[in-house]
Amino acid sequence: MAAEHDRPERRRTSPLSTPAPRQLIDGTLVGAADGATYPILDPASGAEIGQAPDGTAADVDAAIGAARRAFDETNWSTDVELRVRCLRQLHQALLDHADDFRALTRAEVGMPDFMMGAAGFDVPVDGLKWVTDLAEHYAFETDLGVASPMGIASRRTVRREPVGVVAAITPWNVPTQINLAKIGPALAAGCTVVLKPAPDTPWVACELARLAAEHTDLPPGVFNVVTPRSNEVASVLSTDDRVDMVSFTGSTSVGKAIMAAAAPTLKRVFLELGGKSAAIALDDADVGAVAGATAFAACIHAGQGCAITTRLVVPRARYDEAVQVAALTMESIGAKDPSDPGAICGPVISQVQRDRVEAYLALALEEGGTFATGGSVIEQDGYWIQPTVIAGLDNTSRLAQEEIFGPVLVVIAHDGDDDAVRIANDSPYGLSGSVDSASLERATAVAARIRTGTLAVNGGVWFSPDAPFGGYKQSGLGREMGVAGFEEYLETKTLAFPA
Repeated sequence: MAAEHDRPERRRTSPLSTPAPRQLIDGTLVGAADGATYPILDPASGAEIGQAPDGTAADVDAAIGAARRAFDETNWSTDVELRVRCLRQLHQALLDHADDFRALTRAEVGMPDFMMGAAGFDVPVDGLKWVTDLAEHYAFETDLGVASPMGIASRRTVRREPVGVVAAITPWNVPTQINLAKIGPALAAGCTVVLKPAPDTPWVACELARLAAEHTDLPPGVFNVVTPRSNEVASVLSTDDRVDMVSFTGSTSVGKAIMAAAAPTLKRVFLELGGKSAAIALDDADVGAVAGATAFAACIHAGQGCAITTRLVVPRARYDEAVQVAALTMESIGAKDPSDPGAICGPVISQVQRDRVEAYLALALEEGGTFATGGSVIEQDGYWIQPTVIAGLDNTSRLAQEEIFGPVLVVIAHDGDDDAVRIANDSPYGLSGSVDSASLERATAVAARIRTGTLAVNGGVWFSPDAPFGGYKQSGLGREMGVAGFEEYLETKTLAFPA
């Protein structure tokens, strides 16, 4: 049990002014077909803050049908000007309602305001503008010129055309960022979309739907949002032959299941999955600075980020120093209510997630680890975990191999550059990481050997709308954001004409 001073102070906040969540199906904001709902809980208190429509199989079927008709029977897929206008309207609506959207995110997701200027709101909204600008100027058709394959003079053209109907399935950790990272490029490319958010965070997706319905010229059926609580009801999105592509962000285990479910209809599948990213300090680095920065990162949004560096890999001779600095950093941050202006680490999303993290903390002791700080839940209303630094484990431990999704950092010793690379790559995942050295050349050489989709070298920041994001190995397939993320939603057609 945490000491009294460790308990986050619950601050009074004004009631949410956001309208009650509703699904968006074929251009109409609706409840569930049978009127059923489920509670939405505030992670900071555990209190009910709203009710979401519990979408039915009929709702999902109607949304898929609407998206199919909008793609097949309207000019959405071919009218770039219309798409750009609608997405600019949506971008402006998000800016106009930014304060309410941030308040809703804080309440539903438990996300501190610190995150709103980054992945929580500002960056994904900027990303919507970025991909809209890209679509406006993108070369959907390119001329390959004239050649004479098999002696036949031919003029060749390559066209990029939208994939079709996209099922976008998103998680609860940074829902607005991931919702917009999928629907933005999909709609900009000319696809139609059925968005299915996680049941823990349906409201921000429904609010996005409301803004789209009330403030844009999006034709009916182009963008749909359904909020079933049941995985069985939602699973049809991966199997229905009217769906051309599934874009999923979440756990690796669920990603594998979606990939298997989509296989019989050979849908295109985009998967952005788990991570267990390593922050490497080489022996000439400022180990204390790296340890402090990595501990800070592991606390952000209670560690609920797939790309957060949750393994700190440091020279063996500097191990104790790194552990001490990481522990002091986490203690200084603490866990605070999301409405506190100084909050970095808020609650985890749910009782289920708190129990999961608590089980990993117990496992750490069973594996022979020790807690340099933290190591337990915080016993109060809501779902709270002490920021935790674990020492004494090597990279073979489950704590070093498995994604925990809590404010938990494992510190691991390395014996030189080759060993650090070995440790970083000794993981089923390959999503992100960092390398620090006094020599940029040395850090870059080490980074080149690490099999991950993104890497920060000597403090560089890769997270930006124009930078592709995704992973190697079991961290997923494909890329989100950047030109590569936009092109995930395009097919390639080659045409040949007589020269």
